[in-house]
Amino acid sequence: MTTEIYRDAWGVPHLRADGALELARLQGLVTARDRAWQLEVERHRAQGTSAAFLGPDALSWDVFARRARLDDTARRCSAALEERDPETAAWVRAYVDGVNEGLRSACDAPEFARVALAPGRWEPWTPLAVWLATHILFAGFPAKLWRDEAARRLGPEAVGLFAADGPGSSGSNGWLVGGDRTVTGHAVMAGDPHRFVEDPGVYQQIRLACDEFDVVGLAVPGVPGIAHFGHTGAVAWAITNAMADYQDLYRERLRRTGADVEALGPDGVWRRIARHTETVRVAGGESVEVEVLETARGPVIAGGPEGLDDGAPLALALRYPPRVTADLGFQALLPLLRARRTADVDRAFDLWAEPVNVVQAADTEGGVLHRVAGRVPVRDAANGTRLVPAWEPGHEWTGWHEPPRAGLTDGVAVMANQRGPAAGLGVEFAAPHRADRIGALLARRRRWSATDMPALHTDTHLASAAPLLDRLAALDDLIGPAADLRERLLRWDRRMDAASQDAARYAALRSAVVRRLAAHPALAPLASPPAYPDVFLPWLALLPRVGFALEHLLRARELYGIDRGRLVREAVEEVAGTFAGPDVPRWGDTHRLAAWRALPGPSDEAPALDGDHDCVLCTSAVPGWTDLAARGPAARYVWDLARREDSLWVVPFGASGLPGHPHHHDQLPLWLRGELAPVVTDWARLKKENDHG
Repeated sequence: MTTEIYRDAWGVPHLRADGALELARLQGLVTARDRAWQLEVERHRAQGTSAAFLGPDALSWDVFARRARLDDTARRCSAALEERDPETAAWVRAYVDGVNEGLRSACDAPEFARVALAPGRWEPWTPLAVWLATHILFAGFPAKLWRDEAARRLGPEAVGLFAADGPGSSGSNGWLVGGDRTVTGHAVMAGDPHRFVEDPGVYQQIRLACDEFDVVGLAVPGVPGIAHFGHTGAVAWAITNAMADYQDLYRERLRRTGADVEALGPDGVWRRIARHTETVRVAGGESVEVEVLETARGPVIAGGPEGLDDGAPLALALRYPPRVTADLGFQALLPLLRARRTADVDRAFDLWAEPVNVVQAADTEGGVLHRVAGRVPVRDAANGTRLVPAWEPGHEWTGWHEPPRAGLTDGVAVMANQRGPAAGLGVEFAAPHRADRIGALLARRRRWSATDMPALHTDTHLASAAPLLDRLAALDDLIGPAADLRERLLRWDRRMDAASQDAARYAALRSAVVRRLAAHPALAPLASPPAYPDVFLPWLALLPRVGFALEHLLRARELYGIDRGRLVREAVEEVAGTFAGPDVPRWGDTHRLAAWRALPGPSDEAPALDGDHDCVLCTSAVPGWTDLAARGPAARYVWDLARREDSLWVVPFGASGLPGHPHHHDQLPLWLRGELAPVVTDWARLKKENDHG
């Protein structure tokens, strides 16, 4: 068979083979060469074995991965895929063969030597395990722990007061501009998935071409094909998190009977459950034995027969669709690559399972698609808002929701994790600010082109500043520096630009208000997180919850007797003092990129960032805790349906995961400036450049 590997000026791999199987092997091979360390970290995280070389900081995740049965679920899904779709199963195996071939010669990554780790062997189910581990927290089921705790300690009204998108669960933007609103008469799609920014990046720019298809897009390293963002030349697609609720937490009553464990079911009968133990090795620490339990509802992820908190005989079981159906939706991946029209994309996403996404697509014949894809169970409404008792009837899953569909409004469709097509399938959604802002910007002109889109990607207007500024406006008796700060912020353009001193003033005031609210005695019952595993603490810490829900807390008619006007006054007086000198900081002095790395890298100065949590340029810090941003655009794309070669893209770092490689961080300057690189499609140009490279 003929295979060809070309690299464009940014090191992006362009792969060509005779057939889909050989192309999958080639994709796995190149990915292992480019991202060996990243692949192995993800494999170990999916297995729950990463603490063996990353140390104690990875232990909580490994224990969760073991107890949630991630690897075992992937094995079940892989076995079911062999029966349901042998062609796709063979295609996944070909990718795995390529990864193993690449890993055998991919020991240049210095991280392997630092932790004395050798690349291991990938199995046919490993890509499914990587996919599952990457997305298991996307539906934000730990938010139910928070809602349960807030309602129990402060009352049911607290659930609405603290409503906000959970850590790591949202932030993506996407918009589709139909042909009647573009200069070419063909659709343009653009967007940017906002996730935890990782180095190497969570998306891999790639081109896959064979006798059946020729697709450019953003792949997930470790997973074959192009699942989330792709352009076949005739049709393009993109996704955002739908914010649907499709995972449930059950309180379980467990008891030991000799060597066995039993759970109380909704029929009042105690039944023996699956039980075994596993050992988690920890580099630099003692190994930990984990009791793995699974009830009829699902794997037990916290607690056990001896209780979860204060000796209560309770445990928590997680029910999630792939564990129930043995289906991760991989059957959609090959049809997506083969798609020629939006109808093909639509049929492919009928096979989608996890995570639940909002999909947009457009083709060269004028077809458009805007729908939800994925499995959401039908069950009692209480399942979506709180922990439900496994021993009471009425909380069973009784079927699957039909994925909703939507259309375009005045020629455009916007998706930004707001209450859109999936409104009936979720509980908490992102605030509407980003979606509203994108819609307002698109309404400013009638015709758009692909080159116009970066201006939307990088918009920094912060609509969510209004509640705090309204509170500030009411303080008309301030004097001295506090009065000066008030006047400056009331004149501020509300843009969170890195060079803006007023943005820094606003952020400092916001953080001061958040800290005061979180420290108020009225909220003290939520100050100490309950005894859940550490992996869930980002959802349970009071300070971030106050920061992300600040709009609701400031606008609520009453807030547990808290004098919010007084707190804002105190915060203004505090911040005014720190900004009274000649050297006023800028937003970018503290708002910097804090990318996640499995191992700490060189201590280079973190780059300054524009944007903020509710800006279209969603670079998320945690008000009151830190201005550093761990989340932001994990990629940006513009898909042009008139000419694919006019499409654009960028990732935060580069095509290579190898430190010191020319393409390791070469896209970072573009990403920081809001610029994009061209999507190359000319094979002759690639061949010429590679022959002379």
